[in-house]
Parts: sequence; C-alpha cells; structure tokens
Amino acid sequence: MNDHGTAGATAPGRTVRMVVPAGVDDPAAPSGGNVYDRRVSRGLPGVGWRVHEHVVAGDWPRPARAARDELARILAEAADGTLFLLDGLVACAAPDVVVPETDRLRLAVLVHLPLGDETGLARDRAALLDAAERRTLRAVAAVVATSHWAACRLVEHHGLAPDRVHVAAPGVDIGPPAPGSATAPGPSRESARGTGGDPRLLCVASVTPRKGQYELVEALATVAGLPWSCSLVGGLGQDPGYVERLRRLITRHGLDERVHLAGPRSGPELNASYAGADLLVLASHAETYGMVVTEALARGVPVLATAVGGLPEAVGRTPDGRVPGVLVPPDDPEALAGALRRWLSEPGERHRAKVAARRRRTTLAGWETTTRSLARTLEQLRQEAREAA
Repeated sequence: MNDHGTAGATAPGRTVRMVVPAGVDDPAAPSGGNVYDRRVSRGLPGVGWRVHEHVVAGDWPRPARAARDELARILAEAADGTLFLLDGLVACAAPDVVVPETDRLRLAVLVHLPLGDETGLARDRAALLDAAERRTLRAVAAVVATSHWAACRLVEHHGLAPDRVHVAAPGVDIGPPAPGSATAPGPSRESARGTGGDPRLLCVASVTPRKGQYELVEALATVAGLPWSCSLVGGLGQDPGYVERLRRLITRHGLDERVHLAGPRSGPELNASYAGADLLVLASHAETYGMVVTEALARGVPVLATAVGGLPEAVGRTPDGRVPGVLVPPDDPEALAGALRRWLSEPGERHRAKVAARRRRTTLAGWETTTRSLARTLEQLRQEAREAA
C-alpha cells in the first residue's frame, strides 16, 4: 500500500483508499485509465486529501481467485465507514466481493470504460461483464464517469439514480504548439520511414480492435496517391492476433514504408510524437472520452476522429464555435477516407483546422480541475458517512 499526502494540507478525516489494478505504472501498456488513476492519486493531496493506494495484482477484468481474495482482504480490513475510490476495471469485475461491503463502507467506483464495451468480446462474455458491472454500480454509493456522455450512458444503461453519478473529466497539460512537418525530422522524431515534409498523421492508442487501426489503414490505402506518413503509437501486447492482422494489411496495401507501428511511448518520446504531428487520427469504435484527443489539442494539433461516445465532447469547440478538426460517423469507412482525402488535398482545410486547434488549446482544463471535481464527490460521501454515524 502506498500513502500520498502533504504535510499540513490534509483536513482531519479527509482520507480515501484508492484501489487500482496492477499495471497502472507499466510503460509497456500505457492507457488513459492508468494515466487518470495516477494523476488523481497524486493530485488529491494538493486539494486536502490523504490517499492510501492499493495496487491489486491480477488480470482484470478476468481476475484469478488470488486477485479476488486480495481485493476482499483490502475491503474487509477497513474500518466501518471507510471511504474507497475503486477503479471500475477492478470493482465491476468482482461484484460478489464488492457488493457485500456496500452497507459497511462508503464506496465510489471510477468507470473509465464500461466492461462490456470492449470491442471483440464474445457476446456471452460481454453480457456477463455487463451484468457484473450493473450489479456493482447499482450497489455502491457513487459512480464517477469521465465525460457527461459516459455519465448519461451509465444512468440509462444500468438504471442508476442520476444524483449518484458524477463527472470528473480528464485534464491535460498544455504543451508548446507542435511544429509538425514544418521542420525537418531529427533523430528523436518519428518520421514514419523518412518522408521529409509530407503531412504527418499520428494515431495514439493501444493496438486493439476497439481503437480501429485496421479501419484507419484501409482508409489510408484509398489516399495512397497523396503525400503523407502515419505513425501508430500504442501498446502491441493486448491483442497480438490483431496486431499481426494489421501488419499483414499494411503490407498487402504496400504501405510498409509509410505506416509505422511505433509501439508504446510515454514522456519525452510521446511528446516528440505529438510535436511532429500535423493531424491526430482516431478511428475508435467506442470511447468514454479520449484523452489523446485533448493531449493533441493541447499542442495545437487538429483531430480527425469518429463521433462516438465521449469523443465529440473531448474534441469540443473553439470559443467561436468551430470544431478543431473533423468528426466522422463511426463504422463508416467511406466517411473516414473522404475526410482524410479532403484534409490531405486541400491546404485551406489544413490551415483552418490548425487555427481552430490552437484556439481550442486555450480553453482546455488542467488536471487540477479534474482533481477538484473528484474531491467534491468524495467530500459529499464523507459528509454522508458522518451523518449516518
């Protein structure tokens, strides 16, 4: 268990136990959920909360018996009325462990992605995960969603009381405006096999069916006659079969020199990828928010994304109402290919999107906003616990 706190800043009684899945700090498997968990865990002490963190080993949401027993032990050893914030990947996969403790403990569940929404699940597996999630979320004191779209979806889909579902959207760190292909690639810059000043496309997402890289490559094949390069940045270990099919597709279309599977990146390497990009492309089939969208916009990089889930919310609009890029319907290959063709072939469209992205950059909220939103939910639960004592 790790403790996070700041001397003199924590109000009496403002303590939360945070339960996160193993791998939260694994550089080989970066995810928006992991980044979110880490940022709020480190940020809550700055707004007056002491955090006791529990990292639970196991292959969540498919935990073995030992992982379930570890979660049960953590909950059972806590005193009555203890406040917990549990990652939904853990809590929603183990309702038989979590639900019996809801009368004794104050539990909040942070839902990054509904378990049944993962692409590629067998229908019966998705139904089992969905039912487990529903049982957990209906029992706990509060649910935290990462977008307004996700909050509404959870309320409607699981029949939750709206006043128990709260929103704490991910924040972002504002970076310097990305020069993109305006500068020559250096040794630390991914140039997708050396295409010089050609427009650079970037997709940042774990390489899995839900993120739609296969559909993206199919769309790129339709614009092979135009100059561009594309770097696919993201973990390659979650679905090796999908990665192999994607590699074969790239080769079949003759794009090996233009589409590069870069693997996972973080820190300076990821920052360099954003700095070298002219357009972020995300062809996801399901997203509750899409943190990479705001990470790109925080550097003035426009976005081409599917209008699915919380992605339109993340893309947002400029103060004068413009979209900082393009949103296309999900599961519409022709729309994706058409948007790529317009962006690549029309300099005016690229300029418009870039100007809008830089204006959107000035309106983005930081992680302190996220942390304060979450802290308000925790404080409400703390007060309810005191009143019930």
